[in-house]
Amino acid sequence: MLKNIPNILTVIRLLLIPFILFYIFSGNYILAFIFFTISGITDIADGFIARKFNLISNFGKLMDPLADKLTQIATLASLVFTNIIPIWILLIVLLKEFIMICGASFLYGKDVVVYSKWYGKLATVLFYIAIVISLLLKQFNQDSLWVHLDLGLYTLALITTIFALIMYVKDLYQKGFIDKQDLKKEVTVDKKEKKKNHLKK
Repeated sequence: MLKNIPNILTVIRLLLIPFILFYIFSGNYILAFIFFTISGITDIADGFIARKFNLISNFGKLMDPLADKLTQIATLASLVFTNIIPIWILLIVLLKEFIMICGASFLYGKDVVVYSKWYGKLATVLFYIAIVISLLLKQFNQDSLWVHLDLGLYTLALITTIFALIMYVKDLYQKGFIDKQDLKKEVTVDKKEKKKNHLKK
């Protein structure tokens, strides 16, 4: 039973998403904050239990970051649709996740499981903090300096998530999951084609 606890917590985090969205769209930001905080606690708990008792599984490696991203994107989207945060924050996150999905498709069929590293977790934590502040600011109608602090945290989170993407690609390249020889061949073929076209002219 113990070995399933981290995975159960991950599933609970997925089930909390509709409640978070419902209360944001309903304008009940305190309850949205409570459910979002519970989601964050389950995230911390399942990671701690998995490492503490060596209960790390391939399911957890894949589903834990997926639950993080779905919670993050769904919540950010709801904050955009309710005019709490600007849309460019969501667009940058979606672009990064699209690139990650393309990378996962590239790795399909290869014997590799890509799981979250510390910088990915840091980006998630920063987004959690920024979202919590957004909910509290909206609930208590605060503005001026606090709004700038809010946007500052989102900016820092975006910088961290872009760094995580760069490190993700670098890690795959260094471990050989991106074939260096194939990349060189493509460059060589491209150069030959350009040279051939130049001679024809």
